[in-house]
Amino acid sequence: MTKPNMNVRVLILLSLLAGLLLLTACDGTAALTEPPKPTVEVSETFNEPEAFLENELNTVEVVNAFGPSVVAINVILQGEPMQPFANVPKDQLPPDFQDLLPFLDEEVPMQQSAGSGFLIDAKSSGTSYLVTNFHVVQESLVPGTTNLLEGASITVVFPEHSDEPIPVKVVGANPSFDLALLTPLNPTESFPDVTELKIGNSDAVQVGQKTIAIGNPFGFEFTVTSGIVSAIGRFVPSVGQITVPMIQTDAAINPGNSGGPLLNSQGELIGINTAIVNPEGRSFAGLGFAVPSNLLIEALSNLELGGLSDIRDTRPALGATIRTVNLLPEGIRELLELPDDGVAVIEVLPGSPADKAGLRGSQRTVNVGSIEFSAGGDVITAVNGVQLMNAEQLNLLITYEGQAGDQLDFTLLRDGHKMNVTVTLALLD
Repeated sequence: MTKPNMNVRVLILLSLLAGLLLLTACDGTAALTEPPKPTVEVSETFNEPEAFLENELNTVEVVNAFGPSVVAINVILQGEPMQPFANVPKDQLPPDFQDLLPFLDEEVPMQQSAGSGFLIDAKSSGTSYLVTNFHVVQESLVPGTTNLLEGASITVVFPEHSDEPIPVKVVGANPSFDLALLTPLNPTESFPDVTELKIGNSDAVQVGQKTIAIGNPFGFEFTVTSGIVSAIGRFVPSVGQITVPMIQTDAAINPGNSGGPLLNSQGELIGINTAIVNPEGRSFAGLGFAVPSNLLIEALSNLELGGLSDIRDTRPALGATIRTVNLLPEGIRELLELPDDGVAVIEVLPGSPADKAGLRGSQRTVNVGSIEFSAGGDVITAVNGVQLMNAEQLNLLITYEGQAGDQLDFTLLRDGHKMNVTVTLALLD
């Protein structure tokens, strides 16, 4: 038998020593090779507070404290009798359709819309109201009023309190901010005794802070989602009558969330969930938008007074119908002798700040093919020396940054001549 050479014997010896060291380490006598202990101890009972991360515990506490004030809203319109086979003799219908005829003769209620809302304490009156989006209840109202259409009804359910629906009515609405205020339809009835939401200061909201949304997406009552503030002052096409600077969040918002609260980590209301943007369909794509809570604070006193109110009750306005010039085709701009940028004044409201400043609306109309265009009015090209690109920019300067009494220097083009006028902002009558 051949003896192993020296190198092989050395390797065998080293292997034996390594095994001995390994046995020692597994026995717990070698501290250098002992596995590190976990830094977080796992609770034996998951429901104990120690089992939650700090952020999770905060979400749970906010939802438990303020979630019961969130409601599911159902709007019902009375449908017309459905008689699609009224002119067909019954014996000519298949048996299955004959069986349906008694039901087809009945008036069938149609659910027009569903949404969310939440309870607030209106300090000025000491009354508890429900807040939701105007567009959630709009189809149930007589146009231009807050009165219910004949056969229409609005009911709310407090999912965390009871499954019993409560009939409600619209006290006041502000279509400009897409807000509506609800109370029980029966004056002797009241809402459940739950903690109302505290309205926070949306001007203090910062990008990156936590958000919690509660609502009823697709009819799934009391759904909670969480995310962050993705952006503030975001102007997007909305269902309101004007474009408002919204809070953008990535907390999941879907149809049915409209009118529900967007809360911060203190449980304060910072926004009313209103709209989503998703080019691919109706479901959430990470882009949710909420009306800032400060607009609710601003509108609340007029909402309590009842009826319809709008932005003109609280904010200054120019009092003119305007149009972004560069939205017109280049050929039309040349025909109407308009610049490439600026805002065209189409009509001026008598007695308004625009009228008092001497702004002129369209003087004539021009037909191009079958389309009629207004022409001959002033074109606002700059405000306080800042070039004006579109109508939205002008509305922002006046409505959201201006105050009644402010004076703005408008640069105009009138009949091809440059001139300046001073506009003093004021509330419209």
